Amino acid sequence: MEKMAVDSTGQASEEGAAQSMAQGMSRRQFSSMSPDVLVIGGGPAGSAVSALLADRGHDVVLLEKAHHPRFHIGESLLPMNMPLFDRLGVRKEVEKIGITKYGAEFVSPWHDHTSDFFFAEAMDKAFPYAVHVRRSEFDEMLFRHAARRGARTLEGHRATHVDMDAGKGVDDRALVKVKADDGTETEWRPRFVIDASGRDTLLSNQFGIKSRNPKHSSAALFGHFTGARRGAGRREGNITLFWFDHGWFWFIPLLDGTTSVGAVASPAYFKSRKTDPSTFLMETIALAPKLAERLKDATMVEPATATGNYAYNSRLCRGDRFAMIGDAYAFVDPMFSSGVYLAMHSAFESSAAVDHWLRGDKKMAEQAFRRFERTMVHGPKMFSWFIYRITSPAIRKIFMQPRNVWRMQEAMLSILAGDIFRNTPVGPRLIGFKFIYYCSCLSIWPQAFKTWLWRRRNHKVSLAAVEASAEVSTPG
Repeated sequence: MEKMAVDSTGQASEEGAAQSMAQGMSRRQFSSMSPDVLVIGGGPAGSAVSALLADRGHDVVLLEKAHHPRFHIGESLLPMNMPLFDRLGVRKEVEKIGITKYGAEFVSPWHDHTSDFFFAEAMDKAFPYAVHVRRSEFDEMLFRHAARRGARTLEGHRATHVDMDAGKGVDDRALVKVKADDGTETEWRPRFVIDASGRDTLLSNQFGIKSRNPKHSSAALFGHFTGARRGAGRREGNITLFWFDHGWFWFIPLLDGTTSVGAVASPAYFKSRKTDPSTFLMETIALAPKLAERLKDATMVEPATATGNYAYNSRLCRGDRFAMIGDAYAFVDPMFSSGVYLAMHSAFESSAAVDHWLRGDKKMAEQAFRRFERTMVHGPKMFSWFIYRITSPAIRKIFMQPRNVWRMQEAMLSILAGDIFRNTPVGPRLIGFKFIYYCSCLSIWPQAFKTWLWRRRNHKVSLAAVEASAEVSTPG
C-alpha cells in the first residue's frame, strides 16, 4: 500500500496526503457486515482514527448517533493540533473555517492589569498558533474526510450493546448491536471495536470500569454572543480567561463574528439558580465586571445551555479486541482547550496499534498498545494538575505575574500548547513550577487554606449531585 509523503520534520505533507486521499477513493468498496474495525462515535477522535485506518486499507465502519452538522461545545484548539491536521491532510480546511489564536489572556478582578501569553514564546517556537472553530463545522469536516479516505460512515446509527465474547473461540469477532433512527436494528461482527463515544462512555459503562475523579467537579453554563468586544490586531482571536468569585469564564472568538462565553463553577453555585439559564448566565456575567464590560453591547443569539462536567476516567483504555479513545476513556474539566487535542492524539496512537494488530503483528501491536496506554494516562494527568488548582490564589498570582526563571514560563506555555508527548524538556521545569506554586501557597496560607476548604465543600455537593442523578436515571 502507498504511504503518505513525509517532509523533513517527519510529518506528512499536504501533497502526500492529497495523493493518498486520491488512492483511498479508488479503493474497492466494502459492504460486509463483518468489517475489520467498527468505530463508535463520529466526533474528532472517531473520525480521525477511522480516516487513519481506512487509509491503511482496512475495512472501517464509523457510526454516529446524530446527524452532522450537530452542536458541540469545545471550540478552542491547541497549537499541537496543527501537526495532527497536517498528518491527516486537513490543515487548510481547518484554517479556512477557524479564526487564528496566537495565545491566551488572563483577567483577574483582583489585579488592575491583564496577563498575555503567546504560544510563540513556548520552548519550541515552531508551533505559534492554533485556531478556534465552530464544532458543528469542524466535526462534520473530519467526518466527511473519513468517508473520503474510505471509511463507511453511518449517521443516525447508535450502538446499543457490544458483546466482545460473541465469537470467542469461533471467529473471534465481536457482536455490536446498532439501532438506526428509523428503528431498524442491525448486528455487526467486527474484528476490532474502537469506542469513541465521548461522554456516552459506552464500553466503560457496560464493563463497569468508569469512576468519577474526586478531584475534579464542575458545571458549565454557556451561550453565544454577537457584538462582543474583542482584542485588537493579532489579539483578536486569543482566548480569554476571566476569574470570578465562583470559578472562571471562557471567552472564545469565532470566525463568523460570534463569541462563545461560558461560566465554569462548582455545582454548588449552579444549585443557587432561581431563573432560566439565559438570565442566570447574564447574572453570573455581572459578577465579572471586566467581562461584562466586553459584553455591554453584545446580544445573546440563542438560549444559554448548561452542562455538567463531572470528570471521570476508566480503569483501562484497551483490552482484547477493543480500545477506548478520547472522552470515551477519560474526561477532565474544559480548561486550557485540551479536549480535542487529547482525543485526536489518542486516535493517532491507537490507530498505529490497531493497524499492527489487524495485520497479525502481535509483538509490534503490543508495544504500540503499551505506548497508547501510557499516553492516555499521561495527557489528562499533565493538564489536571493545572485544572485542579486554577481557582487557587497561588496559581492566579503566578499567571498574573509570570516570570521566566529557568525557562519555567516557556515550559508552562509548552504544556498549555499541548507539547506534552514529545521530547521537549518541560518535565524538570514543571517540577520547578510546582515548587514555586507550593512556596506561594505557604506565603499566602490563610487564603490557600480557605480555598482548599471551599473546594472540598463543593466536591461534597458535587458527589451528592452525582449520586442523586444516578438514583433517578435509567439505564441506556
